[in-house]
Amino acid sequence: MRIDRPRRSKRLISLTPLIDVIFILLVFFMLASSYLEWHAITLDVPAGQAAQHTMEEAILIRLHANGGLNVNGVPLTLERLTGQLQPHLARYPDQRILVQPEPTVQLQQIILVMDRLAEVGGTNVALIRQ
Repeated sequence: MRIDRPRRSKRLISLTPLIDVIFILLVFFMLASSYLEWHAITLDVPAGQAAQHTMEEAILIRLHANGGLNVNGVPLTLERLTGQLQPHLARYPDQRILVQPEPTVQLQQIILVMDRLAEVGGTNVALIRQ
């Protein structure tokens, strides 16, 4: 004689807690991450060597608050700056370049000029105060 045992029904695993945890992790990583690409500019400030360099051999770029700039006293635009410095820096790659912003110049303008200088091959760039 065969005795049938009552079958135990399998319990279904609820996916609701798993979905809740995934949603919380998704929200956490969305809030904790940044979607902007940050660039770092290395500024080397050697101790004690600032007074040894003379400004006679350096290219002085003055940044004005109105968006203009002067290169050794000659007013230029940013596009003309890169066009004029690229051949010079190809011949003299260690040319010292000093960037002197006015006190009210926005940081974004300074970064833009320094990025352009790096693009054309400026490796000896220093940021100076008035």
